[in-house]
Amino acid sequence: MNWDLVILIILIALVIFFFKDFSAFVYGIATIDIFLRILDFVRLNLDVPEISKLIAEYLPRSIPHVISKYTNGVLCDVVMWGYVLVFTVFLFYTARILWKKK
Repeated sequence: MNWDLVILIILIALVIFFFKDFSAFVYGIATIDIFLRILDFVRLNLDVPEISKLIAEYLPRSIPHVISKYTNGVLCDVVMWGYVLVFTVFLFYTARILWKKK
């Protein structure tokens, strides 16, 4: 079974269900992707084979990795551009927050 896709869909569905605001959706997607990238870093750099195998087997490396694994061609390009758009909005929100604090 494709656990990485199932887990990612569940996480995104939870974000959409609990946070109906667009900014919360953007922060949720960014948080999920950053968390997955941290776990992938731990998997690659931790010298505990059991934990590394568990992370590699059940968790995806990142959202773009899952997109490229399960789509191809034009659909992959469209979804990846949507992903880039979400992270561009995330960068805008983050920069706006930092600018207000200054």
